Amino acid sequence: MQSKLSFKSTFRKILDSSITLREVVFIALLLLCLSSFVSPPLALLLGIVTAQWIGHPYLHLNHKITHFLLQFSVVGLGFGMNVHTALQAGKEGFIFTVISIIGTLVIGYFLGRALKIDRKTSHLISAGTAICGGSAIAAISPVIKAEEKQVSVALGTIFILNSLALFIFPVVGHFLNLSQSQFGIWSAIAIQDTSSVVGAASKYGNEALQIATTVKLTRALWIIPIALLSTWLFKSKGTKIKIPYFIGLFVLAIICSTYVPFIGQVGPHIVSLSKIGLTVTLFLIGSGLSKQVISAVGFKPILQGVILWVAISMAGLWAVIALL
Repeated sequence: MQSKLSFKSTFRKILDSSITLREVVFIALLLLCLSSFVSPPLALLLGIVTAQWIGHPYLHLNHKITHFLLQFSVVGLGFGMNVHTALQAGKEGFIFTVISIIGTLVIGYFLGRALKIDRKTSHLISAGTAICGGSAIAAISPVIKAEEKQVSVALGTIFILNSLALFIFPVVGHFLNLSQSQFGIWSAIAIQDTSSVVGAASKYGNEALQIATTVKLTRALWIIPIALLSTWLFKSKGTKIKIPYFIGLFVLAIICSTYVPFIGQVGPHIVSLSKIGLTVTLFLIGSGLSKQVISAVGFKPILQGVILWVAISMAGLWAVIALL
């Protein structure tokens, strides 16, 4: 045991003494995620291990890069979808979306008060769980004038739970023998962040991936009314709402894939590239979950996130099994 600790300590000293070597190791792992040998869940796990072992040498760029890569990957997935399938998926998931968003926000409000969590932090966790994780938090935080610490705690809570969901959901889906449609809708409802929804659904199957992506991005449009509601609740004035414009590009990609013959031919290659982009995105998200990030979150926000996550997961699971 002592020799293992000594080896780890020595390895860390070597890496710390040479930032170049640290960067080389990180880039080598990143390139590994570009290969077909690494699945999205494995990429996330590899990123988390990297965060604990050597740290993220480009952490200051991580948010911008993952934000761009996720949007690029989601839009690219649209080139593998059909308009009619997307409309059907959006129609099936609409009622589930409305009920789950309202229910999550209401439960989150009372949980925050019961646990005596800072009001803005609690609201960001609830909104992130209800809509689309980090994207919702990023859009709503300036609207309610949240401080950096409040945003960090909310994001940390969401990303920790997303990491667990990416591994747990496919296992539960196979255990309960959920259909592709059932799993796609369930994952889009119950997993907070778009990256983990797409990662879990891609692990389950192509049909589940198409349904989950469509339902999740339809759900993301609720950022606008929830941001307006947040402005009223927190009496914020003079703030701008960030509209997720990439959703429009995703819809345009679906239309082109369906009605433009040339796009239909190259679509599978774009989708393959997008899946690689998603794998890299999850590696980068995992590599940002350092011990410091996890410890800074605190027990009560995590507890609120877990209770909301379990509640929406169980209710969503019951709904898709009973009604689909």
